[in-house]
Amino acid sequence: MGKATIISFIIVLLAIFKIGGNSMNKDNYAFERLQMVESQLKARGIKDPKILEVINKTPRHLFVPENIRKYAYEDQPLDIGYGQTISQPYIVAFMTEAANLEPNAKVLEIGTGSGYQTAILAGLCKEVYTIEFIKELGTQAKKQFMELGYNNVHTRIGDGYKGWPEAAPFDVIIATAAPEELPTELIKQLKESGRLIVPVGGTSSQNLMRITRTKDGIKKEDLLSVRFVPMVKE
Repeated sequence: MGKATIISFIIVLLAIFKIGGNSMNKDNYAFERLQMVESQLKARGIKDPKILEVINKTPRHLFVPENIRKYAYEDQPLDIGYGQTISQPYIVAFMTEAANLEPNAKVLEIGTGSGYQTAILAGLCKEVYTIEFIKELGTQAKKQFMELGYNNVHTRIGDGYKGWPEAAPFDVIIATAAPEELPTELIKQLKESGRLIVPVGGTSSQNLMRITRTKDGIKKEDLLSVRFVPMVKE
């Protein structure tokens, strides 16, 4: 373990315990979060310091059902109900880094789910528009955003395939569910030079792709083999 990592662990340990007090800080998961960042993200090539900082500050355990919070910082997706999952931390970080976000970016997210990816995006850019097909999940996520003070998040219950045309164009669109084919309506809602990060394919085989809209058309890049829940439509 390097010197910088040891220092980071010491700082977090001091943050966990109230110096001179006899009670613990409310954030009892700070150490687990730091371990996640070091072993699951940095060790696997996630380099953007802003992304690592935001993930280290975001309480992932509050975005999973209470009965499985002890698994919140493990390297695995987790069931959030209604046949949906929260992606493993590495995939969240990878997709976020692939988006090349700027601080003033306007981002559309397809598939709010529990809201964790939304929260990461909200900590990195100016505005996030997020759409969830399942009413119960969307309503619960909106409540969580309000309680945690994410004032730059706009939520909608609806069909992600349609995007959010009245708020377009977007600098980045991130889909956290997989269409079988590229959703052309979402590509239309990108700015020129805008990026769509989307897993594409059926249940047996999916590729995470980065689609960049250029003045000459679209540029397609295959990034990673993945497995997401299917994107649903009305």
